[in-house]
Amino acid sequence: MSGCGRPAASKAGRDTAKVERVVDGDTLEVTLNGHKEKVRLIGIDTPETKKPNTPVMYYGKEASDFTKKKLQGKTVELEWDVDRKDRYDRLLAYVWLEGEMFNRTLVQEGYARMATFPPNVKYVDLFKKDQEQARSQEKGLWKNYEAAFGKPPSEADSRSGSKASGK
Repeated sequence: MSGCGRPAASKAGRDTAKVERVVDGDTLEVTLNGHKEKVRLIGIDTPETKKPNTPVMYYGKEASDFTKKKLQGKTVELEWDVDRKDRYDRLLAYVWLEGEMFNRTLVQEGYARMATFPPNVKYVDLFKKDQEQARSQEKGLWKNYEAAFGKPPSEADSRSGSKASGK
């Protein structure tokens, strides 16, 4: 145990949690310090599958299924940035599994686009690079971006860090 009664983080700035349920491609329910919490992955956005009054978007089911396959029931590390919660009271985290940041994996494999919300921009340059590569290779949702999200981001958006709507 570390000071203040908090469990020791497995790496500096990370806390260990168990993924109890995958809500969709970028939202999880975890047990953290004995409490159930909803976690929204920082810096990315997957196509919607569970948003009220919104149809399932192109590549949303694939993103959700991929996240479920990789994270359901697993022990992960949660890394925090500046803001720890969003307006929906979900924890905001970079999710690490076996030494790899899962947020990046989703972008690299075409299951997610980058979506930056300052001040949580610690890894924005990595997400930009990952997105540009996935886009150029037409991986996943990049095969038909407009079906997933509408108008594709311009190169300027890609460089500045496009913002996506919250869930």
